[in-house]
Amino acid sequence: MNPDILLVDDDESLNRLVHQYLTNQGLGVRIVTDGEQAIEQILSSSPDLVILDIMLPGADGLSVCRAVRPGYAGPILMLTALGDDIDEVAGLETGADDYLAKPVRPRVLLARIRALLRRNAASETSTTHQETISVGDIAISRSAMSVQKSGHAISLTDSEFDLLWLLMSKAGQILSRDDINQQLRGLEHDGLDRTIDLRISRLRKKLDDDPKEPTIIKSVRGKGYIFPQ
Repeated sequence: MNPDILLVDDDESLNRLVHQYLTNQGLGVRIVTDGEQAIEQILSSSPDLVILDIMLPGADGLSVCRAVRPGYAGPILMLTALGDDIDEVAGLETGADDYLAKPVRPRVLLARIRALLRRNAASETSTTHQETISVGDIAISRSAMSVQKSGHAISLTDSEFDLLWLLMSKAGQILSRDDINQQLRGLEHDGLDRTIDLRISRLRKKLDDDPKEPTIIKSVRGKGYIFPQ
């Protein structure tokens, strides 16, 4: 069956463009133009992926994301204003898996969608036995989707969890932004894309890692990030 995509945007011209392009690529696309309706549709029909604009009538995209996250485990790709760091940070904090700045380029959108669907499918088919990694005072469990630091639970979004798992599974190795993007999103790193940096910043904050002198997730100038062994 074709993947079921729910497009939530009130821009009619964009909706026509995206609907036609994605349909031609073999994806099923439904359109909702109101935030309140989007919440109802997401929770009742559980689409394979949601494309969610931030600026919506009824309820804005951040409110929609926050409302559905407890009951919807699928990927959410958020559309943000071009270069608006506040939108990017807020979207990732409320549970979005990825973001894309407008104006939307159809081929880039398709690549992001396919990467998210692949990642979600891989997660659903992963083994169910307990998989844990412990480095220092941090323990992460893949099957339980849990993180603990010094015995205290740390709440992470799915995307933050995936990033931390990758860093901890490669502890002691420097991972470039391109390495991380390829592993988590199936895409080469775009020099203007700050998703990885924003997620690192959020992880440091949640892990109580000093952003000025981080010791848990270190920056390696000109190379990337490392989770020390």
